[in-house]
Amino acid sequence: MVLTKAQQHAIILLYGRRNIKKTRIYLAVLGNGKITPSAVSKLTKINRTTVYSTTKELIKKGIIKEDLGGSVRSFVALPPKNLENLWEKEQKKLEEKKIDVMQAIRELGAFTQDTKYSVPKIVFVEEEGIEDHLYKQASVWNQSLKHRGVEYWGFQDSSFVNHYEKWIDWYWTKEPSSDKIMLKLLSTEEAEQVKSTKYDNRQIRFWDKAKDITATTWVMGDYVTMIVTNKKPHYLVEIVDEHLAHNMRQMFKGIWQDVIEDNKA
Repeated sequence: MVLTKAQQHAIILLYGRRNIKKTRIYLAVLGNGKITPSAVSKLTKINRTTVYSTTKELIKKGIIKEDLGGSVRSFVALPPKNLENLWEKEQKKLEEKKIDVMQAIRELGAFTQDTKYSVPKIVFVEEEGIEDHLYKQASVWNQSLKHRGVEYWGFQDSSFVNHYEKWIDWYWTKEPSSDKIMLKLLSTEEAEQVKSTKYDNRQIRFWDKAKDITATTWVMGDYVTMIVTNKKPHYLVEIVDEHLAHNMRQMFKGIWQDVIEDNKA
């Protein structure tokens, strides 16, 4: 049997170009009507082991059969119409898979529709950029504080006041958005001895357990900022994350209240 190019193309479409060995074996059987495994191997230049394993798959699919009536084992091609049945079976499987996938997508969508995933934004600033960052970010921090309706919490290291007292004064006297901001910082007495000018909205509580803390840490709305200035080189790390900021704020509030209670005792 000589197959037309259209017939060969149809078979290739059925099996795919990646499965070219299966296509060549099937075409060899179909083109000869009846053929032995050794003849298939010689015709296709595919080793006998692969021919045997592949013809088993084709027999299982119902498009060729094994002729056991003769003295020599051989394969016979079934009518090409059987390819249509095979095609319909494959299409049915694809439709079933599609239905399963679409159902999974709907279920996963319902599972996650109320879930919000936020990836924290992290900024690292080297020493030469810290001052510029402080001035630029002041209004951003204040906006976040006012949006959340929360106070400015944290811990102040004395070395920060030594290096950036000018910025602190600017923040409370020159930055318009600092109006109505209420700051509550834990610190050490040494830190406040450095600071000459006091501001009503800037409250400081001395925490006797803070001597080993070596960085200034602020919680400002959704921003958590840590500044290391007690050793060289200075650096700043800022994380923007609502959940982290909330938990840090609650921690500072708790310590603040404990300090008040300890002072009363």
